[in-house]
Amino acid sequence: MSGLKKELWGWVRYIAGLAAAVFLITSIAGLNRVSGESMQPSLADRDILLVNKLSRYIGEPAYGKVAVIASSSLGYRLVKRVIGLPGDIVEIRGGIVYVNEEALPELYSTGDPEDMAPQPVRPEHVFVLGDNREPGASLDSRNPKLGQVPVSEIEGYALMRLLPWGGIAGPLD
Repeated sequence: MSGLKKELWGWVRYIAGLAAAVFLITSIAGLNRVSGESMQPSLADRDILLVNKLSRYIGEPAYGKVAVIASSSLGYRLVKRVIGLPGDIVEIRGGIVYVNEEALPELYSTGDPEDMAPQPVRPEHVFVLGDNREPGASLDSRNPKLGQVPVSEIEGYALMRLLPWGGIAGPLD
């Protein structure tokens, strides 16, 4: 093999390897920018999140996780917290969120939400809320425009806030 062919073959292998690495990395992790004030006080407008995309393939939704949702009904991405799983009953009474008649200890949320009648979470769906619970502050599962979110629309779960640097407030275990 001539020197030129050998060098060209080396470049082809390098570019193919680089493309495969980029594909794997973007399939496993990603970045997402928070838009709006619906996740305050945990996250602010324009925060950058590191998102674990792999978890959507190998895990199930979990209480308290901050999910990145690609809403087909709205046509854009949202960042919301998972509150209810399939089969749960979610209710808001006196400003307190209840899941299956148990009050959630939510130190990460702010605001006084309006009451909401008990809602059973449908199969293959999750009930999500923004951390800012003031009426009208968050487009979440309380709003019929979004409603309960199909699990298939969850792109991944936030691992951490990259900019500004820091963690994300989570549920009490």
